[in-house]
Amino acid sequence: MTPDALDCSVIIPTVGRPGLQALVDALATPPTPREVIVVDDRSTRRAGRLRLAAPDRPPTRVVAGPGRGPAAARNVGLRLARAAWVAFLDDDVRIDPQWTSQLAADLARADTLGAAGVQGALAVPLPSHRRPTDWERQVAGLAAAAWVTADMAYRRDVLVALGGFDERFTRAFREDAELAGRLRRHGYRLIRGHRRTTHPVGPAGFWVSVRRQAGNADDALLQRLYGPQWRKLCSVPPGRRRRHALVTAAGALAVVAWLARARRPAALAALAWLAGTAEFAARRILPGPRTPGEVVTMAVTSVAIPPLAVGHYLRGWLRHRGARPVPAVRASTGMVEVRA
Repeated sequence: MTPDALDCSVIIPTVGRPGLQALVDALATPPTPREVIVVDDRSTRRAGRLRLAAPDRPPTRVVAGPGRGPAAARNVGLRLARAAWVAFLDDDVRIDPQWTSQLAADLARADTLGAAGVQGALAVPLPSHRRPTDWERQVAGLAAAAWVTADMAYRRDVLVALGGFDERFTRAFREDAELAGRLRRHGYRLIRGHRRTTHPVGPAGFWVSVRRQAGNADDALLQRLYGPQWRKLCSVPPGRRRRHALVTAAGALAVVAWLARARRPAALAALAWLAGTAEFAARRILPGPRTPGEVVTMAVTSVAIPPLAVGHYLRGWLRHRGARPVPAVRASTGMVEVRA
């Protein structure tokens, strides 16, 4: 390691997003990390080996990931890392020109405070000429989220000793919150740093908010692991699942009552379902641009989201019955992989 290098390995799991090359190039600004490890986690590699022009400094290598999501991909990088610290970056972020020097300052502060992890400050640029869409507001929530691995650094020996990321989380959702909660449960301190990273809003299709409901199964796993206090432990804000359950129950009751020819109960339940659905849609439409396309998208998806959120949560609750947190292991024994 050269005198002006950081004792930090940067790990970037990637699915081949176009901003990866610019991100790797930006890491060549002194003080450079000890190494950069890019984990190619594309689910299919029929396109061939990931093409990446790696700078001479820091040493950069591309390794194959298991294709089971970012938690498993980060564990691959963690097993290969050699520095005292590991910094995780998403492949679609943009770092400030001074990011490496800011990282050096953050790690020095963490050493002084005895912290095991330090988070970067995320900024999500939103359009200035109109109100943000529902999807843009969802991504903007990352700016206030705690311990997200879009830019998060940890002491390598601590992560190895605690078993790394939990690979039961196969989506980019909650795996970082679970890891932070596990560290805090073991008494480690996490702090926020001052280095700045930009997380652009990526493209999204009509059904993006519907597909994201699969993450409710991860919430069920977290509740299985840590009990009723999981949100506080993992710094996860409250959601709408209880309201979604009430709306879903009202809709189901309306259908059952109608089939049983109980017209009045069916009408009352249908009105309750309609009111709950309308409130949810309005809460998503009013802060947005209110264009015809956005209104239609919000109206249609607001019907689909409540039952899907409840269904995915129940699926996760049943699948992960008996789940336990990743067991801590000695640093010298490597990491364990836990599967449900």
